[in-house]
Amino acid sequence: MIDKQTEILRAALKLFVENGFHGTPTSLIAKEAGVANGTLFHYFSTKEELIVSLYVAIKKNLSACMVLEEDSFSSLKEQMKYIYVSALKWGIDNTTEFRFIQQFISSPYLLKLAPEEIQQKNTRILQLFQQGIDEKIIKKLPIDLINTLVNSHLFGVSQYVNQCQLAASERDNIISYSFELMWEMIAL
Repeated sequence: MIDKQTEILRAALKLFVENGFHGTPTSLIAKEAGVANGTLFHYFSTKEELIVSLYVAIKKNLSACMVLEEDSFSSLKEQMKYIYVSALKWGIDNTTEFRFIQQFISSPYLLKLAPEEIQQKNTRILQLFQQGIDEKIIKKLPIDLINTLVNSHLFGVSQYVNQCQLAASERDNIISYSFELMWEMIAL
């Protein structure tokens, strides 16, 4: 049986993506989750806390799909491609969650996370960017800028693939080609 907190998070995800943060009152979330308002506030003291908690949970799931064993790749580019493709496929398979992440990082709620917490969630990819810069494989740009460029690229390609509803082979070709485009953008 699914617990009430999980039901609240599921309902919140659905409604935030459909209606936006400001267009989704907590009473609607509670109703969609099949719980009383008081129950929602038992788990999340504020709507803001609910939004941030949902982001952290989704980001944790996304990060889990991008774990790589460094010994299994011969180059930084291969490592980056693995992470890129994994994130993109996760985004295609988890459209609602991916849209929520886009919505969250474009909102003032992002500022509710400590910069250290944001970096901690992106530690491995940021380390790879720095490694690439140090090894003169990646352009010497601010790491935050590189991360923004890559994320924007990911979101755009994910949106394109989802809108076009491509066959699996076509989708895989687009994903592979889009990685090469992204790599050309950041590589020396």
